[in-house]
Amino acid sequence: MEHAYLGIDVGSISTKGVIIDKKNHILSSQYIWTQGDPIGAVKELVRLLEGQFDKERYKIVATGATGSARKLVGTILGATMVKNEITAHAVGTTTFYPDVRTILEIGGQDSKIILVENGVAVDYAMNTLCAAGTGAFLSSQAKRLGIEVEEIGDYALRSTHPTQIAARCTVFAESDLVHKIQMGHPREDIIAGVCNAVASNYLNNVGKGKKIVSPVVFQGGVSKNKGVVAAFERTLGCPVIVDPNGHLMGALGAAVLARRGSGRQEFDFSVENMEFRTREASCGGCSNHCEIICVYRGDQLIDSWGNRCERGAGVH
Repeated sequence: MEHAYLGIDVGSISTKGVIIDKKNHILSSQYIWTQGDPIGAVKELVRLLEGQFDKERYKIVATGATGSARKLVGTILGATMVKNEITAHAVGTTTFYPDVRTILEIGGQDSKIILVENGVAVDYAMNTLCAAGTGAFLSSQAKRLGIEVEEIGDYALRSTHPTQIAARCTVFAESDLVHKIQMGHPREDIIAGVCNAVASNYLNNVGKGKKIVSPVVFQGGVSKNKGVVAAFERTLGCPVIVDPNGHLMGALGAAVLARRGSGRQEFDFSVENMEFRTREASCGGCSNHCEIICVYRGDQLIDSWGNRCERGAGVH
């Protein structure tokens, strides 16, 4: 049987998964909402991936996990590789775009920029504190304007006079947007203004002080918004590449890292039927009072983390 590699990226908003072959061709892929339940999301993701996967021809021999819940997911799946989002996105992007110099990424609740030289990430910045300019911000503004978030790009591209929208933070942007609606600005101009505000906020915050060099690759859920892509291209003065699988790039990077790694496993799709639970334990062994996260499969402790010294190793 031919070898295949699973990569999973679990974020606060969405959970992404891909299975690739040894040449990085995608054999199966899924994108679903996390809905505050990373364990449930991963089990559902595995079920959906299995439905597309040819188990007669391929077998999964390594798994990579990334994203904000990577440690938890890695434990559940018995992952052979667990890496942070910066590494996973950089590896995924450079695998398919070896000449990339700048990676822009905007997700549901956070955003990041990665600068690349000779195929290696040399600098990065992340913004997890301000929601302005993220997918959640765009979704809330679309709802306020009475349109589907998927329609924002088409509306924005019809605008000839984008409305100026304050982009300093969510509160100011929403207040300014309501004011512009009340003044009677056309809907498409307001939406184009929101897209421009997203790009402006990103470049003035996440990209502040960074030298953005072409080729530029834009990924994350917001990269599907044609209005924001156009706003970045106008502001940066260069083409912005959007890969059709850009929303899966973290998972692709995790799968590529798993393929490159030395760890091997016999992946079992039955994980979707297993029962997992987590609990928090407090260690009073020293003044740190570490909060330790314990993961159980049934009644069996399979992993724990959070202790900053050896005193917490046995707490569960």
